[in-house]
Amino acid sequence: MNARIAPPAPDAPSPDAITRSARTVIATEATAIAALEPRIGDDFVAACRLILGCKGRVVVSGMGKSGHVGRKIAATLASTGTPAFFVHPGEASHGDLGMILPQDVVLAISYSGETDELLFILPVIKRQGIPLIAITGRGNSSLAREADVHLDGSISSEACPLGLAPTTSTTVALVLGDALAIALLEARGFTSDDFARSHPAGALGRRLLLHISDVMHTGDDVPRVPPDASLTKALMEMTRKRLGMTAVVDADQRLLGVFTDGDLRRALDDEEVDLRGARVADLMTRGPKTIGAERLAAEAAQLMEKHQIHALLVVDDEQHVVGALNIHDLLRARVV
Repeated sequence: MNARIAPPAPDAPSPDAITRSARTVIATEATAIAALEPRIGDDFVAACRLILGCKGRVVVSGMGKSGHVGRKIAATLASTGTPAFFVHPGEASHGDLGMILPQDVVLAISYSGETDELLFILPVIKRQGIPLIAITGRGNSSLAREADVHLDGSISSEACPLGLAPTTSTTVALVLGDALAIALLEARGFTSDDFARSHPAGALGRRLLLHISDVMHTGDDVPRVPPDASLTKALMEMTRKRLGMTAVVDADQRLLGVFTDGDLRRALDDEEVDLRGARVADLMTRGPKTIGAERLAAEAAQLMEKHQIHALLVVDDEQHVVGALNIHDLLRARVV
């Protein structure tokens, strides 16, 4: 039979009652989290060492709300340098135990420490010599006694006024999982570049993994003219390549300067400039901002923003022009 949905009380609760209830939940869970800190000691260190010495993966398991928390812990571990995945203990008894190998470490979550589905698979885990880390609220429970390392996730009370819905207990388990993940991250020397590799589709991944060479225009797509080119020729090159500027290069393709839309406006505003007879070398900007192809695309965005420019030339160590890009290239790559 489906659970009955309780009808609303005849008198709707006041705004004060609603906010008071929410604040009580937050205060209760915050107190429980604060109580965790003095418990972080030898057991926590032992759990980290077990995982750091693991040649396989961390297999996280739990039932019900503990299972939901376990999925999140496994995902956090996996994204911060510790290979991990979640196995449902009920499914483990029907074939998924084959996913757990002797070189793995099992992290089991159960507040009572007496979850039947977890206890049922313990003999198989122990028989294979797989290390077991348990997060429970009861140090004398069956799961805690069987564990190689027990992490104390006990609480004084649930935030649920009925004392039934897992609330504070699941928050504490989640925080313990986060503490494990971050302690392991730091122990492994896991960097932001490592994090980006496991998040290539995210904004962070794009900022940390995409290089100038991935987004720049190369070859014939790079606007460039010799220093004796006329203003008309420079404008035609800018129009064809559509980057809002053109490099001015010598015979060896070394950068001499850049001619931009801004340079054109300044030339038009200068009555002393002979627009028909002027060479682009007379109108270009010398010493323009450039960037290397191996630099991150995010650095190009920062450089453009800092100097209020919309395009950059890409040069090698000897100042040969090897590419070009503008703000639209960075927008298309979703770097900005």
